[in-house]
Amino acid sequence: MRNHLFLPALAAGLLLAGCATPAYVSPVEVTRFVGQSDRFLGAGTIQIVPAPGLDAESIEYGFYEDAVRMELERLGYRVVLVNGGQIAQIAVDEYVSAPAGRRSPVSVGAGGSTGTYGSGVGLGIGFNLGGQPSERIEREVAVAIRPGDGGQNLWEGRATMTATANSDFATASQAAPRIISALFSGFPGTSGETIAVE
Repeated sequence: MRNHLFLPALAAGLLLAGCATPAYVSPVEVTRFVGQSDRFLGAGTIQIVPAPGLDAESIEYGFYEDAVRMELERLGYRVVLVNGGQIAQIAVDEYVSAPAGRRSPVSVGAGGSTGTYGSGVGLGIGFNLGGQPSERIEREVAVAIRPGDGGQNLWEGRATMTATANSDFATASQAAPRIISALFSGFPGTSGETIAVE
């Protein structure tokens, strides 16, 4: 008798498991804009700074800054804390989209413009992903490189990625290296072209 009771329970468990929301991660969509002085890219010293309003002391921002630092060093830059020959400014936006399609910003600060080529993006990091697995976290990261003494951007890149809350890339610690690596792939890239990076 006990075996007969166990079988329906097992079947119900398998049915519930089959209804679980599958994890989803989009390709990273990347757009770059290259200035006229691109010969100065990838060499010399560079300082990394957050966009205005971004909390540079937050753990989440640190993941993006570390990922950008690694990419810049790979390209041939020497990253310095102050007085860089060039400046790389980071801006981050994050949103949570509910299954019904509502899009809620999860920001803890104001936005700030990153450059002259595209629209500015701001801050939205530091939120609790304790919601439904089907909720999607949309991230947009922009990095602008400009001369340390001012002037037009030498380069600007923007990357977006979407992942469900139950995916491997739901947290900034996992998402930042993927999205930043895609942003700098094939650096400096073709100006104005949008590509998808898996």
